[in-house]
Amino acid sequence: MPCFRCGARQTDPGRGASPWKRGVRAGAQVLVCPDCQRGTDWRAALDRCPRCASTVLIRALGDTVCRGCELTWSDDWCDEATRRPDGPRSADPTLAAEVAAALTRVLKRAPS
Repeated sequence: MPCFRCGARQTDPGRGASPWKRGVRAGAQVLVCPDCQRGTDWRAALDRCPRCASTVLIRALGDTVCRGCELTWSDDWCDEATRRPDGPRSADPTLAAEVAAALTRVLKRAPS
């Protein structure tokens, strides 16, 4: 999944915690790369918890979960005011080919 702001792709992580941050934007899980985190306004583009206004949200099984207050809500419950009309960036058209090539390398099978 690319960074929702600049489109940079996450590489295989090294040991330890990933420097990439997760968030929810327009009801979809997004990632923020370390370079975009240096800007001061990246959290303003993320959805907020309707209870505590935290931007530390995750998506799990169709629900959004706030890591701050543990409130969980589904898309049909979510107040439209907490959503943003401009959703995450659309997927890169070459993504499927890149994933197929990576799987071929990892699984050491002939390309189809």
